[in-house]
Amino acid sequence: MRQFDYSKLPADLMEFELMKLVSAIHEYKGKQELYLKAKPDSLDAMFAVAKVQSTGASNRIEGIQTSEKRLCELVEQKTEPRNRTENEITGYRDVLGLIHESHDHIAPTSNIILQLHRDLYQYSPTGQGGRFKNMDNEITETNADGNETIRFKPLSAFETPDAMERLTATFDEAIRADKYDSLLLIPMFVLDFLCIHPFNDGNGRMSRLLTLLLLYRAGYLVGKYISLEMKIEKTKASYYQALKESSEGWLEGRNVYLPFVRYSLEILLSAYKEFSERAELMQDRKISKSERIRMLFNMTLQPISKSDILEKYPDISESMVEATLKNLLKAGTITKLSAGKNTTYIRKMIKDSKH
Repeated sequence: MRQFDYSKLPADLMEFELMKLVSAIHEYKGKQELYLKAKPDSLDAMFAVAKVQSTGASNRIEGIQTSEKRLCELVEQKTEPRNRTENEITGYRDVLGLIHESHDHIAPTSNIILQLHRDLYQYSPTGQGGRFKNMDNEITETNADGNETIRFKPLSAFETPDAMERLTATFDEAIRADKYDSLLLIPMFVLDFLCIHPFNDGNGRMSRLLTLLLLYRAGYLVGKYISLEMKIEKTKASYYQALKESSEGWLEGRNVYLPFVRYSLEILLSAYKEFSERAELMQDRKISKSERIRMLFNMTLQPISKSDILEKYPDISESMVEATLKNLLKAGTITKLSAGKNTTYIRKMIKDSKH
């Protein structure tokens, strides 16, 4: 029987580089209240964009997707789901909204996790929501030749209910004891949840919803404004590699949590850095919207599209972005790299004339 014990952290989680990540995130959390006092309309716009991004990204990771237009309409509740895919997207939207609004009142018990899973599938006619798996499942991977192999075998369906009770109870005890940093305990819990793989379907999406829930309850609110799910989607290969490395030997209690914990903290720190950059610009009332767009080009060597700017600064209108891009092109500040729907721009580098 797989045991769960968060009363003593593995020694490898005390490594110096990991502690630097934890310390950096603590610093950003300390500034969090200052950032949250930025222009309310700007934060509301960031929240609205992050909701769409999180819902879309978390579902796309599992191969569940619709058009960007339909995704926005579903998240903004301007339409009803038309098919099974949109049913699942809409369920995720609702659970995400519940976590955003009521995280302080949602204790991560086994029964509550079942209820969240029930809500995830509330629009699905299958009736599988809110029930632990009724058959043993396997995590497989397909190689370049198309051959499928079993990568990991989770706990059996018979063992799952008891394991979930023990997992959540042990985690709650560790959080209440306040002996170890929640930033280390949360990804350990999520890794164990994924290795139990308690549901017939929806385990990956539930793990990301639980990550948000536990971070919010610990006071780390950045996922409300910067989509952690989108950051995971953009680093999906690293996500699966970290999960693979940390799940090896899990059934026997020989697994190493470090790869998954490190990956999780890197994602969180990246989100805080992005939030900090945006919030600081929003707080400086002397910086105009067009100047913020110009500064965005100065901060990166990567090509930037109009949609990238709108995503980064949701409080700036599309017409303002278009006008600023036109002016920057005219001034020779940026160069257009392509035309049409996928147009991107890049900062024009000034060559040093000295030899």
